[in-house]
Amino acid sequence: MTTEVDRAPARAPLAILQEVFGYSAFRGQQAAVVDHVASGGDALVLMPTGGGKSLCYQVPAIARQRAGRGVTLVISPLIALMHDQVGALDEAGVPAAFLNSTLDWEQTQDVERRLLSGKITLLYAAPERISTPRFLGLLDTLHAHGQLSLFAIDEAHCVSQWGHDFRPEYRALTVLHERWPSVPRIALTATADDVTRADIVERLQLQQSQQFVSSFDRPNIRYTIVEKKEPAAQLLRFIQNEHADESGIVYCQSRRRVEELAQMLCEAGLDAMPYHAGLPAADRQANQDRFLREEGVVMVATIAFGMGIDKPDVRFVAHIDMPKNIEGYYQETGRGGRDGEPAHAWMAYGLQDVVNQRRMIDESPAEDAFKQIMVRKLDALLTLAEATDCRRARLLAYFGEQMVPAKDPSGTHAQPYCGNCDNCLQPPDVWDATDCARKLLSTIYRVQQMSGIGFGAGHIMDILRGKSTDKMKQFGHEQISTYGMGAEFSEPQLRGVLRQLIAIGALQVDAQAFNTLRLLDGARPILRGEQAVRLRAASAKPERARKVRGERGERTSRSRTASPAAADLDAASQERFAALKAWRAEVAREHNLPAYVIFHDATLAAIAARDPQSIEDLQGVNGLGATKLERYGEEVLRVCRHA
Repeated sequence: MTTEVDRAPARAPLAILQEVFGYSAFRGQQAAVVDHVASGGDALVLMPTGGGKSLCYQVPAIARQRAGRGVTLVISPLIALMHDQVGALDEAGVPAAFLNSTLDWEQTQDVERRLLSGKITLLYAAPERISTPRFLGLLDTLHAHGQLSLFAIDEAHCVSQWGHDFRPEYRALTVLHERWPSVPRIALTATADDVTRADIVERLQLQQSQQFVSSFDRPNIRYTIVEKKEPAAQLLRFIQNEHADESGIVYCQSRRRVEELAQMLCEAGLDAMPYHAGLPAADRQANQDRFLREEGVVMVATIAFGMGIDKPDVRFVAHIDMPKNIEGYYQETGRGGRDGEPAHAWMAYGLQDVVNQRRMIDESPAEDAFKQIMVRKLDALLTLAEATDCRRARLLAYFGEQMVPAKDPSGTHAQPYCGNCDNCLQPPDVWDATDCARKLLSTIYRVQQMSGIGFGAGHIMDILRGKSTDKMKQFGHEQISTYGMGAEFSEPQLRGVLRQLIAIGALQVDAQAFNTLRLLDGARPILRGEQAVRLRAASAKPERARKVRGERGERTSRSRTASPAAADLDAASQERFAALKAWRAEVAREHNLPAYVIFHDATLAAIAARDPQSIEDLQGVNGLGATKLERYGEEVLRVCRHA
C-alpha cells in the first residue's frame, strides 16, 4: 500500500548517485529499482553479489529523507556488515547509525535520540531486534510523526526454509507489513531459485511488489571443479601456482578441517587464519578484521563466515568440500571479484562429499517434503560438478537464465561456450563409461538379490575389480557373476561412474542403512542399454606447487602494490597508485575501517592516471563524491605530487 505523497516524483536519484557516491551512472537494473522504490513502490530485488544491491535502497533512502519522509530501516543479519556500511555512508556524508549488541546503554540512547530528532537517514538493525517491544515502540513513534520512510530487508533469502541460509528470526519480519502497511519495502538477495523466491514473496507478504531479477552471470569469475584426490595438496598447489600473495577464502564443512588447513597453509608460508563458530568471539572478530583490512590474507572458514563480506579484492574462493546446493555455492563463490576484476572459483569434490551431504539430509528431523527438495538441490550441484560442458551455462540455467555464448576464438569448442570455465578453456577428455556403469548397477542388483541387504561403494568396487577380502568371503560374493568383470577399471574411474550414476538419478546413497547403494528408476534405461554414460577422463598428474616467494610476512612488492585495477597504468602512474594505497591504509587505520571503504582500488587507479594538479582535476572521478572530495581532495593532491 502506498500513499499519494509516496507517489510524488522522487528527488533526482541520479543526481544523488553522482553527488553523494561519485558514480556517473547506474548499472543494469539499478535505475529502475531506485526510481520504483524512491516513489514508494514495494520491490523484490535479485541481484548478484557485487552487483550494487546496497545502492538500490541507499539512494532511495536519501531521496525520501530529503523529501521529508524520514528514516529508512535496514534489516541486516551481521554486526560486522552494519559497522562497515555505516562507516562507508559516513565517509560519503550520509547520516547513518546502527543499533546492535556492540553499543552500551549510553550509546544506544544517543542513537535513539538522534533517530527521533530526524538526524539519521539510514538505521541498521538485526532481525532479532526488530520484534522487541522497545524497538517496535520507536518505530511507532516515528510512524506517528510521518518519519518512517522505507524498510529494506537485506539477505532476504534468510526468510525462506528453502534458502541456503535460513534464519528463523527473519520470519518475525512480517510484523513490518502487518503493523505499518503504508511503509514501502524492498527485499534484496543475491541467490534465490524459483522455489525460494516464491517463499520469500509469501513469507514477507510481497505479492503486490514488483520483482527485479538481474542477470546472475558473473563473467569475471572463472569456475573450476576438480576431482578430490589429495585435497590439502591440491588446495596448496592451486593457491601457490595461481594466487600466491592474494586474498582468498577457503570453505570447509567442519571446524576440524578449518583448523588443519589453516595450519597447513601457514606452515607452507601463506598468511592464513581460521574462522568458525567454535573460536572465541574475540578471535573470530580479530581474524575477520584482519582479512577485511589487509591484503594477501587467506581465510579458511566454515560457511559461518562470509555473508555480507564486502571486501572487493578477494581473488579466489575455494571449496575443499562440496556445498549443500547451488544457491550456497553461488553465494559463496560470488564473494570473489566484487570489484569486477578477475577472480577464481575452485572446488574439489568426491564421492564421499555426496555421501556426507545425503546423510545430513536423511538424518535431519525435517519433513519428507523438505528433504526431497534438499535432495533435488544437492543433485543439481552434483550434476554441475560432473558436467563436461560449460559450467557457466549450467549454473545460469539453474536460475532460469540462458547464457549468451562468448565468441570462441578458435572455433573448435563445443557450444555453449563462456570462455572462462575449466570445461570451456580446456575441454576434458571424455570416455564411454556405459559398460562400466552397467556392470556397477548389475553388481549392486545382484548383491541385493543374493544377500537381501545393501552394501557401500567400497565393497561394490571390490567385487567388480575381483578383490579377495574378508567381507567378500563372509558373504560369498566371490560367487556373484560380475565378480572380477571390472578389473580393467581403476578405483578413480569407478568412483567417477558412481558419482555420475547418483547425479542422473540411477543410484541413491541410503544414509539410514550405513551409506549403502540402492538402485533407482534411472538405472533401468542404462541396464537395458537404452542410455549411454559418458564421463570426464581422469585428470593428468598434477603440477607441482611452486615455492612461496619469501618467508611468511616477507611478501613480494607485487602483493602490496599491484592490483588488477592498476594493471594498465604507466610507471609514473603506478608510483602514484602505490603512494595513494599507502596513504589510504593510514586513513583506514585511523577510522577503524577497511581500506576499500575509504576508496576502491579503481578510484585510486583513476586518480593516479589523471596525475591531478588541482581539485578541478579530481572532479568526475568514479567513486569520489562531494563529501569525499571535500574531506580528502587536498590530501590526495599532496600524495600525488610527492609520489
